[in-house]
Amino acid sequence: MKKKATFSNSAISATSQSDEKSVGGNVVSKRLKKKVRRDAPEGVLRFKLDMCSKVGDVVEGLRLYDEARRNGVELNQHHYNVMLYLCSQNRGENGSDLKLACKRGFEIFQQMIIDKVPPNEATFTNAARLASVMEDPEMAFDLVKQMKGFGIMPKLRSYGPPLFGFCKKGMVDKAYEVDAHMIESGVVAEEPELSSLLKISADVNNADKMYELLHRLRTSVRQVTESTVGVIEDWFKSEHAAKIGKGDWDVIKVREGVVRGGGGWHGQGWLGHGQWRVVRTQMDKKGVCGSCGERLACIDIDPRETEKFAISLSKLAFGREVKADFIRFQEWLQQHGPFDAVVDGANVSLINQQTFNFSQLNNVVNRLHDMSPSKKFPLVILHKSRVNGGPAQSPCNKKLLERWKKSGALYATPAGSNDDWYWLYAAVSCKCLLVTNDEMRDHLFQLLGTSFFPRWKEKHQVRLSVSRSGIDLHMPPPYSIVIQESENGGWHVPTTTGDDLETPRQWLCATRPVKR
Repeated sequence: MKKKATFSNSAISATSQSDEKSVGGNVVSKRLKKKVRRDAPEGVLRFKLDMCSKVGDVVEGLRLYDEARRNGVELNQHHYNVMLYLCSQNRGENGSDLKLACKRGFEIFQQMIIDKVPPNEATFTNAARLASVMEDPEMAFDLVKQMKGFGIMPKLRSYGPPLFGFCKKGMVDKAYEVDAHMIESGVVAEEPELSSLLKISADVNNADKMYELLHRLRTSVRQVTESTVGVIEDWFKSEHAAKIGKGDWDVIKVREGVVRGGGGWHGQGWLGHGQWRVVRTQMDKKGVCGSCGERLACIDIDPRETEKFAISLSKLAFGREVKADFIRFQEWLQQHGPFDAVVDGANVSLINQQTFNFSQLNNVVNRLHDMSPSKKFPLVILHKSRVNGGPAQSPCNKKLLERWKKSGALYATPAGSNDDWYWLYAAVSCKCLLVTNDEMRDHLFQLLGTSFFPRWKEKHQVRLSVSRSGIDLHMPPPYSIVIQESENGGWHVPTTTGDDLETPRQWLCATRPVKR
């Protein structure tokens, strides 16, 4: 590979020395270094390619790439990855455009290898996407398998091109091979991958695989979209589904399986025989199915999982909040807690309100105080600015805040902090209810993952609705909103349609006569 970065590096070095002598400031020196890098040919190319990537302009991207190679500009990993991404995302107006983009993409990938530019996960994933565009899932899978040879661990997105490609072609054994490789690599499939595997398994009447995938869907996804529930519904309505299942089974083993799994499933295989009765339905407030009358289980959360989650939550908070401030809050919580409920003060005060409403917040606090087994006030978390300014200055609200302070039931988060970390940590560490209408879907909550947090939230979040008649508290459901397998072989699948507050959630109920 030709070394063309010499000018750039020497320019940075010279500028840096000159700057340090004349100015003597590291901040200025770093700023000038950054400017030199940005203005160097490699930096200019990076900026222009990023713009092409932003708007999907593969033609201009290829022109810039060709021009850079003619001019001897040294291309790095980022340059190559952007070009591979551009070529893999191009759909073109006709087949020739598509083929040209893919041909150039593979040429660029080969050039990257020739130039000995070290690839990363994005490199292989984009190359696999190129293979997918060419409808060559075999090549896409080969590229994923090569990653480990470079010490690179594949991500979930790496497996999409070969998996979806094999599923589209109906190559069931190859799709299962990709799935097995994914599991071996410690990558957890999400709904799109599991839904594709369900579809292809149903198409070939693989009942054992359908059973396995339903349970994987239960553990990792919980509620499913309309497209996935459609695949499951079609399976239960099929002739083959009616033929499979045990006509006789060990009741004790099934019950032991339920206890061992924590409730809501047994894992003993398909139970029963004959045609399934498949109905879209709803659950009542107690979790009783409106179709079959089965009462859904409330699946326990292991206390050790909660403790681990509280520790991971505090670590995340330390990285995003002033550490000393958050430690001070933890110490305060140890001294004044535990609480039966934590209130997201700002959220509750602003529900259906134009301005911050302390009266509404007080009504909720009093309701929770009356409901509390210990008759203790809930912990109200408010930002410092809400406690010291605005409506808080009125005599009535001042008196209210003082009352909460004296009761050890108010914590004012410091300036510059995100109070979300505070009220969530308090609720998790106290193992208590959390009162908020915050859907907890933004970036902060995505950091918490999809394994434990949705289960915790389902069991602890209290939501509110405000009407002319007053405030209604909607307590956590007495059942788990997750795919459930009953002791008699029936299945209940929750969908993402409805939210149980404004609109009842839709469920798929699949049952059949019990013959034992």
